[in-house]
Amino acid sequence: MENAFARIKHFRAIATRYDKLERNYASMLALAFTLVWLPMWAD
Repeated sequence: MENAFARIKHFRAIATRYDKLERNYASMLALAFTLVWLPMWAD
């Protein structure tokens, strides 16, 4: 689980909280987690 959060920090918009609206930030967070976990499910 900690590795997933470490990978998420590589996304600039997530690490710096680039979006001002909470819903935009939550959407970007969901997209980032999807992109991180998708390769894990492919194996």
